[in-house]
Amino acid sequence: MTKKLSKAYSNKEFLNSHEARPIRVQCELIEPEVRLREQGVENSIVFFGSARSKPQEEAQGELSLFKKSLSSKTTISDQDQAELAQKESIVLLSKYYDEAVKLSFRLTEWSDTKEVPGNKYYVCSGGGPGMMEAANKGATEAKGKSIALGISLPFEQGVNQYATPELSFEFHYFFVRKFYFLYHAKAVVVFPGGFGTMDELFETLTLIQTKKLGKQMPIILYGREFWEGLINFEQFIKWGVISPKDIELFKIVDDVDEAFALITKNLKEMSSI
Repeated sequence: MTKKLSKAYSNKEFLNSHEARPIRVQCELIEPEVRLREQGVENSIVFFGSARSKPQEEAQGELSLFKKSLSSKTTISDQDQAELAQKESIVLLSKYYDEAVKLSFRLTEWSDTKEVPGNKYYVCSGGGPGMMEAANKGATEAKGKSIALGISLPFEQGVNQYATPELSFEFHYFFVRKFYFLYHAKAVVVFPGGFGTMDELFETLTLIQTKKLGKQMPIILYGREFWEGLINFEQFIKWGVISPKDIELFKIVDDVDEAFALITKNLKEMSSI
């Protein structure tokens, strides 16, 4: 009697093994593009930013409740002080959550009008909470679709509730996720964020600077107080580690109107070339 054998591509133990890692990488490179193509997605506007931000009203409410709880204590511990400082920081950060929602809303609404020649532009986020959630939320409020490029992390489970299900992905490999952030990107907006946001920003700038990214696109750094307080970009020029013209690779803006105007102006110009 002939024994029926399993084919290699049906062997889940093998596919999840160390030896099959190149196959898994190929799957993460190919499957998302198939889905994006099926949905007609060719252009994206990428939003980067902190996962820790919240809607400002929510952040302010949590701070007020915590301050109220402290008022009943006779002694404020170091831990209390640290938690208070953290909640105050989240309030400072979270004004940008609300502005990310507004910018995403306006860009999605603009993209859905006849004003935009050619294909639509889809807001794209990292799929997580914070500024990423704000980006997807704004698109949803504008009754549009948006992309979520999630990543498997111990402290983040799945994509946020506002992401369009058929345009939501969960990556295992950071470098493949980064590829998809920029592959379809026609503009990048970077809100205040931490190490991950800095990594995404400087990799994007490096790829444009070295012409490894074969396209020009607007890079918008949102939040003048944050960016100018964080990085003295002129020091790069002073020490000769970048050229003066490299500063022109990005623009620092401080409100939704300015960001919207810069992005849409650049997209119109690029689409007419």
